[in-house]
Amino acid sequence: MATIYDVSVLAGVSLATVSRVMNKNTNVSEKTKKKVQDAMDQLGYRPSSIAQSLASNRSNSIGVLVSQLDGPFYGPMMTEIETALRDANKHVIIAAGHSNETQEKEAVEFLLDRGCDALILDVEALSDEYIINLCQQSTPIVLINRFISEIEERCIYLNNALGGYLATKHVLSQGHTQLAYIAGPQFKSDARERLEGHKQALAEFEVTFDETLFFEGNFREPSGVSAMEFLLKQDKQFTCVISANDQMASGAIAVSLERDISVPKQLSFIGYDNSPFPKYISPKLSTVSNPIQEMGKMAALWVLKNVYNKPDLSIVNTFTPQLILRDSVKSLK
Repeated sequence: MATIYDVSVLAGVSLATVSRVMNKNTNVSEKTKKKVQDAMDQLGYRPSSIAQSLASNRSNSIGVLVSQLDGPFYGPMMTEIETALRDANKHVIIAAGHSNETQEKEAVEFLLDRGCDALILDVEALSDEYIINLCQQSTPIVLINRFISEIEERCIYLNNALGGYLATKHVLSQGHTQLAYIAGPQFKSDARERLEGHKQALAEFEVTFDETLFFEGNFREPSGVSAMEFLLKQDKQFTCVISANDQMASGAIAVSLERDISVPKQLSFIGYDNSPFPKYISPKLSTVSNPIQEMGKMAALWVLKNVYNKPDLSIVNTFTPQLILRDSVKSLK
């Protein structure tokens, strides 16, 4: 079996030069690269990733832990992470925690055992204390879609309270004061923050939060269906439904249309996330942007800057949501 020494002899270069070529070091001329590559091809030599890792103390792999692998939210985020890292000749190992503390801990241990150079975490069940302690260990950690003040510089997150505020302020400004609210699961920080922003806007307009028109969903379309069925059974009038994400809003709209409730003529809706599909349904859904793709890319750039010594990369930690107005909110003024 050919060795790196055999390659260096056939190519007429040093062992260090062969190593630089294998590790894609830019400080090697194209002529020398070709000589080394031709020698490897002739000898049938295939570099060992394990040997390279031992030599460089790097695996060139990054662990990515997300809540789930399906849906319109996590796919685009993972795509941006993988693309940014692959462009830098790094690879990702992906695990899912399913919003379960035990499974998230097991996934963290799995990724650490694989020798990942860093971890990108989008986790919901792990406590702040656990994550802070994890950041004090040797493997660099960057947290996405969550804010913990003690590790603020490692957090890539959205101002969700502002997003919730913007959505509710808009419908209130359009004359809607009888509001129903479909929340995300309250153990998730982003869902709690969106509800906080909603209540802040209500207070500014001196509108009382109606507990009977509140439903806690799980960010999936079927829970939007359940929410709408619940709301329609209440002996209360409401002119607008505010949903903590687009998926639940879509489920709620489907129920409304099945019941011959015209949207937005009889009932207005506003969502959150700006997922791809709401701009193609009828009516097109007004929503709040959640730039999860950009946040995913930023987490990858954080790793490249802080782990792989790319100091010129600029990192944005806090993202600001934007109100996106389409056709699903009727003005009552």
